[in-house]
Amino acid sequence: MELDRISRLQQSFGILGESDQIREIVETIDQVAGTNITVLLSGESGTGKEIIANAIHKHSTRKHQPFIKVNCGAIPPGILESELFGHIKGSFTGAIEDRKGYFEAANNGTIFLDEIGEMPLETQVRLLRVLELGEFLPVGGSDARHVDVRVIAATNKDLTVEVDKEKFRKDLYYRIKTITIVMPPLRKRAEDIPKMIDKFALDFANRNNIIFKGFSPTAMNVLKEYGWPGNTRELKNFIESMIVLQKGEVITSAMVEKRLFGERPEAPFTPNLPMKIGKSVDQAERELILQQLFMMRREIHEIHDVTVGAMPPMNYQSPAVQLPGNISTLPPMKRQEKVAEEGEVVLDDDTIIHPDKIGHISMEEVERDLIERTLKKFNYKKRQTANALKISERTLYRKIIEYKLKDGNV
Repeated sequence: MELDRISRLQQSFGILGESDQIREIVETIDQVAGTNITVLLSGESGTGKEIIANAIHKHSTRKHQPFIKVNCGAIPPGILESELFGHIKGSFTGAIEDRKGYFEAANNGTIFLDEIGEMPLETQVRLLRVLELGEFLPVGGSDARHVDVRVIAATNKDLTVEVDKEKFRKDLYYRIKTITIVMPPLRKRAEDIPKMIDKFALDFANRNNIIFKGFSPTAMNVLKEYGWPGNTRELKNFIESMIVLQKGEVITSAMVEKRLFGERPEAPFTPNLPMKIGKSVDQAERELILQQLFMMRREIHEIHDVTVGAMPPMNYQSPAVQLPGNISTLPPMKRQEKVAEEGEVVLDDDTIIHPDKIGHISMEEVERDLIERTLKKFNYKKRQTANALKISERTLYRKIIEYKLKDGNV
């Protein structure tokens, strides 16, 4: 599909972004919308699954028919069947008259079943019958009713896991996953964030007659690097709140960080700190990572000396690099080790390691290795990993992207 056609479709659907993932999704919508095939939308909460469902409906031959949205997770299990399929008068306490359900209301149109992973098993049986035969029984009824409805389902759960746990029917899963569109989380398409920010900000400012002077470049960088666990929904709400709180001002990185992370009082120097105060955040965090790696190496060597004997020297092949700054509180190494034939690695009371004795190891390799190992140790849980490394979650997300590390998300 040509790029200008993709752009036109995106504009008509209200789908923001220029990343490859978004373009592929738009192409898929164009291919499946004209059919009656069932579509499953999967992805984290807040990634815009409802927007995609709406786009499929509006691009289909059913666009002039009803589009009914049902949040299966928001309706109590005991009344979900009645809401979906209707009920007969007297079928239960409070059923004072016959009532049509959402499927009858959506006849000839489209029904969007959001959070389908929350649907009880008994209701799943009824849904499967509608998908396969186009018929259902209202609660308390004995006569089948027929409907012609296209079903689009969405979930933020891994339905294969739910099937294994016997919380979701395997036959229903295979029936609804004919076409699956996976919505990428916002952190995996950071290049789309600036355009989304501009759109959300201008629309909100115009609707509310608020003067908006924009975000500074550094503020935009902070927003791009943040993980956005709530995805597009969280980003939109954040932008709108910043515009209200900072009326008529250029929004700076300090304003953004205060809103995202809260106040962070500057800590005084203490002998327990592994570095001196007065460094940039990136420099300080990098030194912490380096220190932890070398302390880990030292402990491994000491244990190895006690049990088996001295470990062989470690040979790194990347260009040598000088480490930044001093760390006065780090204790000296209890032993010396050979590194890549460049001399002895020695710690004293004033430096983390002699720059001219570092051997063939780059700071980037040290960082990447430690972050990767720590991610694996904590099963890719970002908060625990960041706490263990004593860095912010924002910095961790940035490093994961920078070093192209696995982050545990499919």
